[in-house]
Amino acid sequence: MSRVSTRTAPAIFRSEEELAQLPASERVRYRLVQSGRRYHANDNIAAFVREGEIEELKAEVQVKLQEVLQALVIDTESDHNTHETAKRVAKMYFDEVFRGRYVPMPSVTEFPNAERLNELMIVGPITVRSACSHHMCPIFGKVWIGILPNEHSNLIGLSKYARIADWIMSRPQIQEEAVTMLANELQERVRPDGLGIVMEADHFCMHWRGVKDNESAMVNSVMRGAFLKDANLRREFLSLLPRRQG
Repeated sequence: MSRVSTRTAPAIFRSEEELAQLPASERVRYRLVQSGRRYHANDNIAAFVREGEIEELKAEVQVKLQEVLQALVIDTESDHNTHETAKRVAKMYFDEVFRGRYVPMPSVTEFPNAERLNELMIVGPITVRSACSHHMCPIFGKVWIGILPNEHSNLIGLSKYARIADWIMSRPQIQEEAVTMLANELQERVRPDGLGIVMEADHFCMHWRGVKDNESAMVNSVMRGAFLKDANLRREFLSLLPRRQG
């Protein structure tokens, strides 16, 4: 997790009694700032959220979202469709679409490479869902992961790749950074000779607003180790990925 500049986040000491009087969001932010930790939209801050504070955060967000609905001149008292919209959206943010910010890394069992496997393995397509941090519009896509293990690599179950990808993607972010974060996490855990990741996604900030282009998708990749150095390996990996269905 990245650190923030002390010039923009001066240390201010507060006692536990003082902290207890603050809203949960201010308490969590205080811990982050005191630790010099960054808390961008795509950062995981689970280590700074204490037991019971997620429910407090939901309540805070619900109140703010209700104010947004009022500013949009929506009569949530008379309109049965939006009567509990603020509560539903707050719950959705914390429990689902932005969950990757507020929960720890999922438990992943690692196994030694006893058979010294060293052939290309591909996992995918893994369906992923995220949100653009610019407009909070949905991102729907698929991820393919290529691994070239060595005798010292850790092997993880197929389902664990999907769990890690979901944990990384369930945050507001941009696709380019999300793929890099996923690559960093897998590189550290698996320690392969080569790692390749390709992500293809539809962005509703293009489909739903702006240019409103329904046909455009974004494809990007990250190549590490042997995938970056060996053109034949990279070509083999990319050739085995199914083409986008029109």
